[in-house]
Amino acid sequence: MQAHELFRYFRMPELVDFRQYVRTLPTNTLMGFGAFAALTTFWYATRPKPLKPPCDLSMQSVEVAGSGGARRSALLDSDEPLVYFYDDVTTLYEGFQRGIQVSNNGPCLGSRKPDQPYEWLSYKQVAELSECIGSALIQKGFKTTPDQFIGIFAQNRPEWVIIEQGCFAYSMVIVPLYDTLGNEAITYIVNKAELSLVFVDKPEKAKLLLEGVENKLIPGLKIIVVMDAYGSELVERGQRCGVEVTSMKAMEDLGRANRRKPKPPAPEDLAVICFTSGTTGNPKGAMVTHRNIVSDCSAFVKATENTVNPCPDDTLISFLPLAHMFERVVECVMLCHGAKIGFFQGDIRLLMDDLKVLQPTVFPVVPRLLNRMFDRIFGQANTTLKRWLLDFASKRKEAELRSGIIRNNSLWDRLIFHKVQSSLGGRVRLMVTGAAPVSATVLTFLRAALGCQFYEGYGQTECAAGCCLTMPGDWTAGHVGAPMPCNLIKLVDVEEMNYMAAEGEGEGYLKDPAKTAEALDKDGWLHTGDIGKWLPNGTLKIIDRKKHIFKLAQGEYIAPEKIENIYVRSEPVAQVFVHGESLQAFLIAIVVPDVETLCSWAQKRGFEGSFEELCRNKDVKKAILEDMVRLGKDSGLKPFEQVKGITLHPELFSIDNGLLTPTMKAKRPEMRNYFRSQIDELYSTIKV
Repeated sequence: MQAHELFRYFRMPELVDFRQYVRTLPTNTLMGFGAFAALTTFWYATRPKPLKPPCDLSMQSVEVAGSGGARRSALLDSDEPLVYFYDDVTTLYEGFQRGIQVSNNGPCLGSRKPDQPYEWLSYKQVAELSECIGSALIQKGFKTTPDQFIGIFAQNRPEWVIIEQGCFAYSMVIVPLYDTLGNEAITYIVNKAELSLVFVDKPEKAKLLLEGVENKLIPGLKIIVVMDAYGSELVERGQRCGVEVTSMKAMEDLGRANRRKPKPPAPEDLAVICFTSGTTGNPKGAMVTHRNIVSDCSAFVKATENTVNPCPDDTLISFLPLAHMFERVVECVMLCHGAKIGFFQGDIRLLMDDLKVLQPTVFPVVPRLLNRMFDRIFGQANTTLKRWLLDFASKRKEAELRSGIIRNNSLWDRLIFHKVQSSLGGRVRLMVTGAAPVSATVLTFLRAALGCQFYEGYGQTECAAGCCLTMPGDWTAGHVGAPMPCNLIKLVDVEEMNYMAAEGEGEGYLKDPAKTAEALDKDGWLHTGDIGKWLPNGTLKIIDRKKHIFKLAQGEYIAPEKIENIYVRSEPVAQVFVHGESLQAFLIAIVVPDVETLCSWAQKRGFEGSFEELCRNKDVKKAILEDMVRLGKDSGLKPFEQVKGITLHPELFSIDNGLLTPTMKAKRPEMRNYFRSQIDELYSTIKV
């Protein structure tokens, strides 16, 4: 008898016993076994291989010898930062020319009207319109030099890119303006940049600028070009104060009748003067060159090489402000690769409808939007069973993330996450978040739920947006990735905050190969003001701010001392500690009432009790908050600078309790720790 027959003979009784056992099982149990086996088979059959990272994820940055601890990307072959990825793309003008070629004159810029499909301009149409605008500017007397500044005061729309490319084709420089700056800041920028021509999207913005001219606040403005329709009264108002008001169409016609040959810029020429909103004083203009932006774009392409690979089949949804560098860098990457850019309708409330119609593949976001998505998803899980299924499915997909796998075709995607993926159009394959930190919980969940490559970046306007980026294949959260290949990063001691570079902590410095002298120190390093910590795998974690200035989740800068100085003028208030967090969208405050005035102030409003009793009275707290907000409004605080909730604390901040310095300044880190429970309670109970 052969060996395999003996084996079969000796195993036969056990097999018979097993069959008999199976026959005794209930039908439901058998169906359950079958379903489990089918699901397991489906899981193994559809489970993709982990994405191959471009470097060893346990060492994503490398220390540069003789640099004082600076680190570079592990993707570089030498200590020299990357400047260009493509030999024929050294300026933004050349990047767009490459896009014309690789797209084969495919669709370039798209827009839509309510309840309508997107309408597209081809790459060559955009190129022609751009040259018409640039030629019209020359015809109006503007110079083809990198010290010729042109203003753009508009929301994202095709005209924005057309004007931008028109300026770049003739070596001019764009100066973006945006609504949230406020009237005074806009006036300051127009004067500081000596703008004599500004493109605006709506007549209301033209009226705002004309008001400044009429009041002799911006005497240098001579031409306003309006994109939307407007009436004759606007033209007449301009004539009365010596400003020509003309249309975008008229500029295109003028340029078409007087076409000039492009005069492209050099890599070292200025491309954009990007004014940051700031917190105190006037906005500061970051002077950003073509080389700055191209090197940053090149670094993103290098970091995601063989994983993202942008191409003409890609579509970007454009809704983050083009006036900021984050969106501008993303769009430059798209244009260089012949991809499509579809603009939202201009109303953020209609963004979800735009996403469904456009079906983008690339979706740049900010943490505030991610937080809303996260809250909406869990808000819809309104039963115990739904919440359990959502949590269970996300944990299964998060387990895949930890092994490097990210996908949108698993069983959990089909059963649980398909709806949220469809709400973004159903085709998103790349998301990038920046502008402010994002919660590790939110980022990890959405990476799992959306099933697309999802990167977090960190940087500043002064370094052309990005200086750190998470690595393909590293889907962990809680850090901002490794240095991008275009720059070096080092940490230095911040002794007053007890952060030491020798311990891997300190203020972050960036070194960009294309220097902007006004923003950098004598050695070419840009001081970030952020406190970073190197993690063992070579990634950077942002752990604090050197200055008291900080960002909210939506990216708005806050100067707490300025706000405190306003609120402390409230009659019942003695001291105020304004607090905000980069993972939260609003401010809160700890308020110490004035022991000498609170009782009489409260009595006038019908509140009785001792000082301690009044401090515990919710109605008193509400009345004090209303008075503080009133003062803030009267003093010109923006809505995001106003606190949304307060806690009343009966004890003064002092040197003795460790909350004030000997010079009576607030010790903010100590205050954060001291009032942590009150801060957490306010953020958990206030709904905005």
